[in-house]
Amino acid sequence: MRPFSQALARFLLAAAFVLAATGPSRAADAPRVVASIGPIGSLTAAVMRGVGSPTVLLPAGASPHAYALRPSEARALASADLVLWVGEALEAFLEEPLQSLARPETVVELAEADGLTLYPARKGGVWEADHDDEHDGNDSHDHGHGHGGIDPHFWLDPRNAAVLVDRIADALAKRDPARADAYRANAVAAKADIAALDARLAADLRPLRGRPYVVFHDAYQYLERRYDLAPVGAVSIGPERSPGARRLAHLRDTIAERGAVCAFREPQFAPKVLESLAGDTHVRVGVLDPLGTSPGPDGYVALMQGLGEALVQCLSAPH
Repeated sequence: MRPFSQALARFLLAAAFVLAATGPSRAADAPRVVASIGPIGSLTAAVMRGVGSPTVLLPAGASPHAYALRPSEARALASADLVLWVGEALEAFLEEPLQSLARPETVVELAEADGLTLYPARKGGVWEADHDDEHDGNDSHDHGHGHGGIDPHFWLDPRNAAVLVDRIADALAKRDPARADAYRANAVAAKADIAALDARLAADLRPLRGRPYVVFHDAYQYLERRYDLAPVGAVSIGPERSPGARRLAHLRDTIAERGAVCAFREPQFAPKVLESLAGDTHVRVGVLDPLGTSPGPDGYVALMQGLGEALVQCLSAPH
């Protein structure tokens, strides 16, 4: 991460306070909301429907695991009325800017939301055939006990998305009480859409249970556990680390032993290693995108439907 100079941080923060003091303060102005990544931005946009739209920091195609904030994005943080992020387990690039630029009272770390089901991060590589071994669906972590080592991709369980919608609505209502009723009503509508999405995905993915596959990096645990899917391992230990020859050999053996039918790459990362692995083992290659491309109010549903369609297309194809 490119470090911010303290001088730049002080300048941007001072400029934000000047804008807040001299700019328009009419009740009709929508709050300035910044969301870290597309899925959080789309859930926020759904809650803000008819009021305004959030600014999403991470551009489409970028990875939250390795990103350098641009000056325009730093200014957005400094002038925001509300900043929503997952937490340091996902967006390490935001830790220092949030401390130096954002006003503390504006920052909401969504990993702290009440009611989330959180799983420990798994080790990369090959997983046991029963991937629900010691961390089954009843082993969620209470949000108040600290969340170092959690898997931060928790929006990929629609039940967690519904929890996030309520948390976002609460945060917006606190910052903008004049429109609290609108945020609450939008949250109710968004949760209804998410519940319908969950039911569709459950029906679509049920036939895929037991169909083994490989992913590029371990970003899909919440989706897999919700719909009882059967991943056998991840190519990369972490999204920034290329696997070594020994690791790839182990995965090749595992693919052969367990009969994996598909290997999924991600648009945020170069596909060469995974495609080489797939070529050696003759499995099909699909694409899974845990972030999606639309931060609009319908973007979360589109993201999850896209994941479901990609899984069905690759795992249902005949041998």
